[in-house]
Amino acid sequence: MTEHDFMTLTREGYDRTAVAYAERFHDHLDDKPIDLAMITGFAGLIRQGRNTHVLDVGCGTGATTALLATCGVTVTGIDLSPNMIGEAERINPGLQFTVGSMTDLDAADGSAGGVCAWYSIIHVPDEHLAGALSEFYRVLAPNGLLLLAFQVGNEPRVLTNAFGQEVNLTFIRRQPRQVEDQLIEAGFRIYSSLLRQPDNDGFESTPHSYLIAQKCETERSRL
Repeated sequence: MTEHDFMTLTREGYDRTAVAYAERFHDHLDDKPIDLAMITGFAGLIRQGRNTHVLDVGCGTGATTALLATCGVTVTGIDLSPNMIGEAERINPGLQFTVGSMTDLDAADGSAGGVCAWYSIIHVPDEHLAGALSEFYRVLAPNGLLLLAFQVGNEPRVLTNAFGQEVNLTFIRRQPRQVEDQLIEAGFRIYSSLLRQPDNDGFESTPHSYLIAQKCETERSRL
């Protein structure tokens, strides 16, 4: 699958379902204490540095963007889907959002203290993941931090219908060690790793992985 293919399918899928997605999932963090702890902990680490600007990549309707903002960091939400950005702006007035791609971020080298990719690398095929991680590395300042969240597994899930709309969305599940190895290869060191089991809510079916990685101060150094 080419970069254009997976990005087009992802954008179209979320554009078609943005309004219903916002109604169903925007408040999904409210009853997720472990998820909340990872995001607030990440924000706390960002506040310890000199650069407190975070790029929330794949922000969707801005749930994580809003939470990060309440934690005292400056945050910009970025999403591939214009309709999802429209919902984010509607729900979160006063916060900054823009349409963009994690494979080509509109940000200067070393300009961000943090990057949050909360369940957004799940739509990036394996052959393009290294490029996305390299882009995160590029925009982060030395010692900047990256937060990743993704479902754990070995087989992708393909969704062809969502909220009554025809879509073609692939949700790629990965093993934490696989992602950790790619982060190290991209120039990061693993700062924190957490695995939680699926909640008993009838919706989750896989474990979830949360990784915080730090950009090494020296280019491509290993700590």
